Amino acid sequence: MQQEHEHQIEIDIQTSYVEEQSDPDESRYVFSYTVTIRNTGLIPAKLLTRHWVITDGDGRVQEVRGSGVVGEQPYLEPGGSFRYTSGTVLETPVGTMEGSYQMLGDDGARFDAPIPAFTLSLPHTLH
Repeated sequence: MQQEHEHQIEIDIQTSYVEEQSDPDESRYVFSYTVTIRNTGLIPAKLLTRHWVITDGDGRVQEVRGSGVVGEQPYLEPGGSFRYTSGTVLETPVGTMEGSYQMLGDDGARFDAPIPAFTLSLPHTLH
């Protein structure tokens, strides 16, 4: 029987609005997000793929699937972390993102590391 905490990935996200790349008159709102992925489990694991669900303020949903993150498939030792910055474009000033990373542990187990939902918003649009 496998211990649940053998595979444990923590994900922390910071977001920011990229004003210089955005054009509200054209319904173009650019956001960047910096993700820190930390292996808090006992078994090394490699990030294989990503799956994002991006929802804008009008409820339009965009799904993104792909190999790795920013062209890499980081390998995380227990206690190790990987940080990257990426971005997305919305047609509304507020939206949300959530998803998961598909991981492969050194023990051969495949598991999902859920990415908790987070909000993308222009400064001062949410209270």
